[in-house]
Amino acid sequence: MDQARKRVDEAYLRPTAIVDSDHPAIVEFANRAAGDASGPVEAAVRLYGAVRDGIWYDPYYPFYRPEHYRASRVLASGRGFCVSKVSVLCAAGRACGIPTRAGFATVRNHLATRQLLAFLGSDLFVYHGYAELHLEGRWVKATPAFNRELCARHGVEPLEFDGRTDSVFQAFNRENQRFMEYVADHGTYADIPVAAIVAAWEQAYGRDRVRSWIEALEAAGGPPRRFDQEDVVTG
Repeated sequence: MDQARKRVDEAYLRPTAIVDSDHPAIVEFANRAAGDASGPVEAAVRLYGAVRDGIWYDPYYPFYRPEHYRASRVLASGRGFCVSKVSVLCAAGRACGIPTRAGFATVRNHLATRQLLAFLGSDLFVYHGYAELHLEGRWVKATPAFNRELCARHGVEPLEFDGRTDSVFQAFNRENQRFMEYVADHGTYADIPVAAIVAAWEQAYGRDRVRSWIEALEAAGGPPRRFDQEDVVTG
């Protein structure tokens, strides 16, 4: 391996203050999830499943401070939105010696809840997060956002990951209605770019709206809404 490639790989293996892959809880979670996997691909598949279903999707989870994305904190809470869950998968992958990085895109959501669409004022999900794991010499995308129970409620099959092909949001649901559409790519990172995410949200959704979300979270001391109890709508 040449030195440039080695430096790249090391960047995606090192713990950070957010992707704290050396935290005892993350190490224990990763080891338990990977279990007796025969190699990195099988370990990655098991980690993906553990994050997808073990941490429930919550789009109202706090988002405006670096600690909100800290993998050990998200793991302890048992919930988080796509970027929060990507932080955990990145940390778990690195804990198992798999180079893992965070990727971001803007997606158009054609299947959501009435309350979430009103909350955002848009059907665009800006800086949607996914993970990329380096397996068998190439980067493979994995999207652990929607847990199995939530997929059933929204009428889509759970997104699977085989460690060899990209796992991204389904284009259509079970009724052949459009589900997710990728609109823009924002690149990949060794860490979670919190400031860039918040700035992009302020630009897309409006500074006052984002500020109102922060104020509501501060007042409630946590997510003030229950996404899993909201009204599913199609469009």
